[in-house]
Amino acid sequence: MSEEGRVPSDDQYITSKETTRNPTPVKAERESIVDLNNIYEEGVLEKRYHAKTVLINKAIRDIGMGRYQYKLFLVAGFGWFADSVWPLLTGLILTPVVNEFKFDVPFLSLAANAGLLVGAMFWGLGADVWGRKIAFNVTLFIAGVFGLAAGGAPNFVTLASLMAVMGVGVGGNLPVDSAVFLDFIPGPQQYLLTLMSIYWCLGQLFVNLIAWPLIANFSCELNSSICERKGNMGWRYLLFTLGGMTLFLWGIRFLVFDLLESPRYLIGRGRDNEAVAVIQRIAKYNNVEERCALSVEDLKKVDEELREKHENVDERGVLSKTSNYRLGHIKALFKTKKLAYSTSLLIGLWGLIGLASTLYNSFLPFLLASRGAHFGDASLNITYRNTLIISVVGVPAALLAAWAVEIPALGRRGTLAISCALTGAFLLATTSARTSNELLGWNCGYAFFSNIMYGVLYAISPEVFPAKDRGTGTGLVATVSRIFGLIAPIIALYANITTSVPVYISSCMIILCGVLAMLLPYEPRGTSAM
Repeated sequence: MSEEGRVPSDDQYITSKETTRNPTPVKAERESIVDLNNIYEEGVLEKRYHAKTVLINKAIRDIGMGRYQYKLFLVAGFGWFADSVWPLLTGLILTPVVNEFKFDVPFLSLAANAGLLVGAMFWGLGADVWGRKIAFNVTLFIAGVFGLAAGGAPNFVTLASLMAVMGVGVGGNLPVDSAVFLDFIPGPQQYLLTLMSIYWCLGQLFVNLIAWPLIANFSCELNSSICERKGNMGWRYLLFTLGGMTLFLWGIRFLVFDLLESPRYLIGRGRDNEAVAVIQRIAKYNNVEERCALSVEDLKKVDEELREKHENVDERGVLSKTSNYRLGHIKALFKTKKLAYSTSLLIGLWGLIGLASTLYNSFLPFLLASRGAHFGDASLNITYRNTLIISVVGVPAALLAAWAVEIPALGRRGTLAISCALTGAFLLATTSARTSNELLGWNCGYAFFSNIMYGVLYAISPEVFPAKDRGTGTGLVATVSRIFGLIAPIIALYANITTSVPVYISSCMIILCGVLAMLLPYEPRGTSAM
C-alpha cells in the first residue's frame, strides 16, 4: 500500500499513526498527500468523506486539465448560456407581447420567475440526491421543449404557463452545472468556473443580436390600439429560435458528450469502486493513464484506519442517509457557526442582488423605450440597438473577472466587493442621464461591472459549499434569488416604473452587497473544492 493511501488528519492533511499492538516506535509524521489547503474548519465534513475527498482531489490534480475537462467546460457552459437568454427574454418580448395580449406588464416576469424558483430548488437538491448526471441531461431539454412551445401560445395565460415550465428547466442549470464542473477540475484551475460566466455574457449578446431584427421588423407599432398576431410575429420567431437553439445544445450534451457521475458524489454514497473507475476513465480519456495512481485499496485503507481509531464507519456512505428529499442536505449547510455565517451571507447576497437586478433588468427595454420617448427616439429599432450595445460591453468583463479572482490581494471576495460597489454606482448614475446616449453610456458601465459581479458570485457560492451538499447549497441561494425575483414584478405592479425610484432602490441594495461580500468568512482562492 502506498503512503498516499493513508487517511489525512485534520492537521494540514498530515497522517500520523501509532500502534498499540507493537511497542516498537514508528515514524510519527507522514508526508502530506496534498498541498492544496482546505478552507473548512474541523466539524464541517464527516471524517471518512473528508479523507476520501482528499485522495480524489489529489488524483484529479495529478491527472491535470485535459480533453475531458475542456469539453466539460464547453457543455457545462450551455447551462450558463440558457440561464442568461431565457430570463432576459421576458424583458425583450415584453413590449410586443403586451401590445398583442393587453395584460399588466409584470405578470410575464412573475410567471417565468416562479418556474425558475421551482427549478433551482428541485434540481439543486436533486443533484445531491440522485447524482449530477440525470439533472445535467434533463434541464436543457425541458427548457428547449417548453420554450419552443411558448412561441405558439394563442393567449397570455398559455404563454405564461409555458414560460413557467420552461423556467423549471432553466432554473436547474446553474446549481447543477457548477457542481458538475467543480467536481472534475483540479484546484488550481477552479478560476475557470468564474470564466464560465463568459457564456452568460455571450448569451446576452446572442439573444439581443437576434431580438433586434426580429422584434424591430416584425412587431406592431408601439402603443398600437390594434395588434394582431399576423403583424406581431417577431417575439414568436424569437421564441422558436431560442427554443430550437436550446434543444440543439441539449443534443450535444446528451448525444455527443458522455458525462461521468461525480466521483465525490459516488464516495459520498459509499460507491468507492465506481468513483475510482471514473477517475481512471478520465485519465484514459486524457491519455495520461500513467498519472493515475488511485486505487480502490487506497479508499478502503481509509475505512481500515478509521476503524483502528475506533471511529464509526457507515458502509452506506455519508449521502445514503440523505438520499431522498429531506432537510439533511440543507441542515448540513449550517453545521458549524462559521459555515452557517457563510451560508447566511450568501443567501443575503443572492437575495439582494436578485431583487435589485430583476427589478432593473426585467424592465430595462421598457425603461429605455419610455426614456427614449422622453428624449424623442423611442423606436423599437433604437431600443434594441441599445440593448445589443449593452450586451457587447459585458463580454470582456468575464475575462477580467477570471483574472481578478486570482490576484492575491483581491481574491473572490475583493473582486466581488469592488464589482458590486461599481455596479451600484453606475446604476445610480443612470438617473442623471439627460439624453438617450448618456443613458446608454451609464448602462454600458453597469453591464460591464454587473457581469463581473455575477461571474464571481456564480463561482464563489459553489466553491464554498461542500461537494456532498453543493447542489443543494447553490440551489438554495439561487432559489432565494428567484424568490426576490418574484418580489420585483410585484413591486412593479404597485409602483411607477417610469420613474427613477426603482433605480435608486436597486443601486443601494447592490452597493450594500459589496459590504456583505467583504464579510464572507471563506476565501476559495488557492484552495481545492471539497
